[in-house]
Amino acid sequence: MFKDRIEAGEILADRIEEIGPFEDPIVLALPRGGVPVGYQVAKRIHAPLDVIIVRKLGAPFNEEFAIGALVEGDPERVVLNEEAVYRLGVGKEYLDHVVAKERDELHRRQKLYRGTQNPLENLKGKTVILVDDGIATGYTMKAALMAIKEQNPKSIIVAIPVAPPDSLPEIERLADKVVVLETPEPFWAVGAHYERFDQTSDEEVLELLQKAKENG
Repeated sequence: MFKDRIEAGEILADRIEEIGPFEDPIVLALPRGGVPVGYQVAKRIHAPLDVIIVRKLGAPFNEEFAIGALVEGDPERVVLNEEAVYRLGVGKEYLDHVVAKERDELHRRQKLYRGTQNPLENLKGKTVILVDDGIATGYTMKAALMAIKEQNPKSIIVAIPVAPPDSLPEIERLADKVVVLETPEPFWAVGAHYERFDQTSDEEVLELLQKAKENG
């Protein structure tokens, strides 16, 4: 159990620092909740901080359950949980609707958080440390990993405070190393493992990205 995302980030930063130093590192956080965690890691290892924007595709009648994810890139990529799509009987019309809705939000965040810059264009040869505040189904992290791998980084380290054990094998297959602090069973939700799990605001994301630039 973590007090909040700041504490989780500080503990995660301890672990990341232990396995360093890193060659040409960059910390990429999944907004919004991954940014306060990623900021602590980036500050500790003196690495630049940026975001990779991924949107969960929520199931009908239960938006919290991921049936896939949409990740930025050229082109943008949709990664589906085919088993869940089949089991829930999700049709093309619903998928087209939810992808269009999340694409609008993805574009809004791209414009707000960094304007015309795109960190995915400058990852070749870098050590990418990919951070979120936790994993549930793992589909947003999987989508981010697939987009990053296409840019030929030197290595990818996934760093997360909490995840269910059954979501990790696929993440471990796609990343070079996975650092996870807690793997509780049973696993209910990421927020259940934080005393305070308020929604991170756009303003907080922008403030932390600016602070990271000033620290760098």
